[in-house]
Amino acid sequence: MTQRAKIDTDGTGNAADEAPVVHRVAGLTSAEVAERVARGEVNDVPVRSSRSTVDIVRGNVFTRFNAIIGVLWVIMLFVAPIQDSLFGFVIIANTGIGIIQELRAKKTLDGLAVIGEAKPTVRRDGTAAEVSTSEIVLGDLIELGPGDKVVVDGEVAEAESLEIDESLLTGEADPVVKKPGDRMMSGSFVVAGGGAFTATKVGREAYAAQLAEEASRFTLVHSELRSGISTILKYVTWMMVPTAIGLIISQLVVKDTNFKDSIARTVGGIVPMIPEGLVLLTSVAFAIGVIRLGRKQCLVQELPAIEGLARVDVVCLDKTGTLTEGGMDVTELRPLNGSDETYVRKVLGAIGESDPRPNASLQAIIDAYPDSDDWRCTESLPFSSARKYSGAAFSEGNGDASSWLLGAPDVLLKADDPTLTEIDHLNEQGLRVLLLARTTRELDSPQVALDARPTALVVLEQRLRPDAGETLAYFADQNVAAKVISGDNAVSVGAVAGKLGLPGAENTVDARLLPAEQSAMADELDRNAVFGRVTPQQKRDMVGALQSHGHTVAMTGDGVNDVLALKDADIGVSMGSGSEATRAVAQIVLLNNSFATLPSVVAEGRRVIGNITRVATLFLTKTVYSVLLAVLVVCSQVEYPFLPRHLTLLSTLTIGVPAFFLALAPNKERAKPNFVKRVMRYAIPGGIVAAAATFTTYLVARSYYSGTGALDAETSAATLTLFLVSMWVLAIVARPYTWWRIALVATMAGAFLLVLVVPWLQDFFALKLVGVTMPWTAVAIAAAGAALLEVAWRWVDRRFPA
Repeated sequence: MTQRAKIDTDGTGNAADEAPVVHRVAGLTSAEVAERVARGEVNDVPVRSSRSTVDIVRGNVFTRFNAIIGVLWVIMLFVAPIQDSLFGFVIIANTGIGIIQELRAKKTLDGLAVIGEAKPTVRRDGTAAEVSTSEIVLGDLIELGPGDKVVVDGEVAEAESLEIDESLLTGEADPVVKKPGDRMMSGSFVVAGGGAFTATKVGREAYAAQLAEEASRFTLVHSELRSGISTILKYVTWMMVPTAIGLIISQLVVKDTNFKDSIARTVGGIVPMIPEGLVLLTSVAFAIGVIRLGRKQCLVQELPAIEGLARVDVVCLDKTGTLTEGGMDVTELRPLNGSDETYVRKVLGAIGESDPRPNASLQAIIDAYPDSDDWRCTESLPFSSARKYSGAAFSEGNGDASSWLLGAPDVLLKADDPTLTEIDHLNEQGLRVLLLARTTRELDSPQVALDARPTALVVLEQRLRPDAGETLAYFADQNVAAKVISGDNAVSVGAVAGKLGLPGAENTVDARLLPAEQSAMADELDRNAVFGRVTPQQKRDMVGALQSHGHTVAMTGDGVNDVLALKDADIGVSMGSGSEATRAVAQIVLLNNSFATLPSVVAEGRRVIGNITRVATLFLTKTVYSVLLAVLVVCSQVEYPFLPRHLTLLSTLTIGVPAFFLALAPNKERAKPNFVKRVMRYAIPGGIVAAAATFTTYLVARSYYSGTGALDAETSAATLTLFLVSMWVLAIVARPYTWWRIALVATMAGAFLLVLVVPWLQDFFALKLVGVTMPWTAVAIAAAGAALLEVAWRWVDRRFPA
C-alpha cells in the first residue's frame, strides 16, 4: 500500500484531483516550546553511555573483599608494625587505580556518545532543524525518513508511504503501514517512506524509554568473564570462612604464644585467601580497552561487546557501506527495446527528484541526470529492501502520464528474459545494475511489477573501501570466517568480494534458493561465503542458523535492512553514518565509518580476555595455596608460618606487578569458553604443589632450628620455598617467552634477592636465611615442586583440554 502525497501537477500550486491532500503542519512556535520547557514537558530521559562517577567510586570501593580486608587492616594497625599493614595500602592504591581508569573510560565513552548521538529533525515555526533527543518537548512535530528511529511516543501527522518496523518492541517482523492519526511507539523505526508525527509522550512516560535507557547504559556485568569471576569468588568465600575460623581458633586459643604475634599470623593466613586484585585487574583491563578503542573512534555501547568480539568465529558483512564506500557512480546507461535515451534521462531525473531521501544508488542517478522541471510527480512508492524496487508516477510536460519502477532486474524481469544474460556479464565485473521499467498498473497494486516493460539498464560502479581487502585478510589469518550477506545481485556481490580477495568468492549463492529449514540453511552457510538477494528477514534467519551450529556471530551493517540481524547477532556492529535504528541496536558503533577498525576491536577483545584468563591463574593459585596452608596449620596445630608482610612481598613480586603487565600485553588467541574450568584446572594443581612444598619446608625447618629466633628462621625458609614455587608458576603463565616477559620474571626474582641481601630490607620484612643447609634444602624442595608443577600442568593439558 502507498499513501499518496499532495503533489503539484500543473505548476499552479494545485494538487491533482486524484491525490488526497496531506497538509503540512508548521509545528510548535518558539514560545510554545519555551512554555513546555518551563513546565518540564521535556524528553529528559538520562540515557548514559557509562556509569555515573558516584557509581564508579561505589562499585570500586564498597566490595565484599574490600570490607574484609579493611577490617583486618584496622586490626593490624593496632597490633603490629606498619610493615604488616602494607596490604591495606596496596588495596587503597589498587582501588584508586581502578577508579581513575574507569573515570578515564567514562570520559572517553561520554565524549564518543555525544558524537554518535541521534539528532531527530524537529519542525518548529515551520522550519525543520536537528535537535538532540533530550531537547524534544511534548507536542513537537518530528520528521521521519527511512532509517530514522522513533525516539518518543506520538501520533502520525503526515504520512507519505510511511512503513514502520515495530519488531524491536512487538517481535512482529512485518512493517506496519502508518496513516495520519495512527499511533507511533518509541523504539520503532522507519523502513520506507517518510512523514512526521506529533510527540504525545516524552521522557520516562514514553513506551520504550526505560528499555532504551537500560540497553544504552555502559555496564560491567553480564559477560562470561565477569560471571565466571563472580562464581569463583563465591566458592572462595565458602572456603575462606570456615578455614579462617579454624585458623583464628588455632592461633589464638590452642597455641600459647604472644597474643599480638598470634593475631598478626592469623591475619597473615586470611588475607592471601582473597583474590582481591582479580576483580580490579579485570575492570582496569576493560577500561583501558575502552580507552584504546575510543582513540580509534570506536564507541563501545555495551562493555561485554569487547569480550564478545574476542569469541567471534564468524563475521557477517553487508557489502554496501562495509566492503564498499557509500557513494556510487553511474558508468553507463543502456536503453532497451528501442527506447529514446534522451527520454530515459528525463525519466531518471524525475525519479531522482521524487524521493526526498535518496539512497546511494538513487543519489548517483540524481548526480548524473538532473531533474526536468516540466515533469511533476503525482504518486511515489519508496524503495523497500523487501521489494527491491521503488516507483513513481508522473504528469509529463506535454500532459501525458506515466508510471515507472526502478530496482533489481532479476526481481522485475521474468526468469527467462534474455536481458538477464546481459546483466549477468555486467554483474560478473562487479558492477551494480538497476532496471528502469514502465508499468501500466497502479503503484499501490501488489501486482505493480507484473508485465512491466523494460526500458533501460542503469549501470553503477561501487567504490571499494581501500582497506577492506586487508581487513578480510586479517580475519582469514585469525581463523574468523567472513560471510558477505547482501541484498544485491549474488554475482555482483561475488565479483566485489573476489576483487577484495575473499576466499570462496567465486561460489556465490542466491539467497532465494536457500532452504528455509534452519539446519539445512546452516549447512549452506558453512559451505559458502557470499550470498546475494538476501531479504532482511533472511539476514536474521541466517544469523540464527549460524548460531545453531555453535558459531559466535558478529554482524555489521548500516541500513535499516540490517537491524533485525544486528539485534539477533552475538555482536552487532554499526557504521557511524548508518541509520539511527542500526546505531541504537548495535553494541559497537564505528564512528569513523571504517570497516578497518574492526580488527582493532577484535584484537582488543582477545587481548583483554586472553590476558585476564592468564593472570587469573596467578591470583587463584595464591588463593588455593593460602587455604591449604591454613588447613594444614590447623590440622598440625602449629604456628602459621607467615606474617602479613611476607605474603604482601610475595604477592607483589609474583602476582601484583607481573599481572598488571601481562594483562596489558598483546594477545591474538581467540577467546575460548568455560572460563572457570580453564582457570581452575591450572590453579588447583598449582596451589596444591605450592602449599605442599612450602609446608614441607616449614616442618623440616621446625625440626632443624631450635631456640630463640627459631620461628623467624623457619618462616624465612618457608618464604624462600613459596617464592621459588610461585615464581615457577609465573614463569609457566608468562609463556611463550618474549624478551620483555623474560625481563619481567628476572626483575621480580632480582627484587626478592635484593630483600635477602640488603640488611635494612631483611629487618623490614623479617626475612633472614640462617645457616647454609636449611636454605639450600628449601631451594631443593622448591625445585622438586617446580618439576612437579611442570608434570602436573602437562598432565592437565592432556587430561582436561580446554
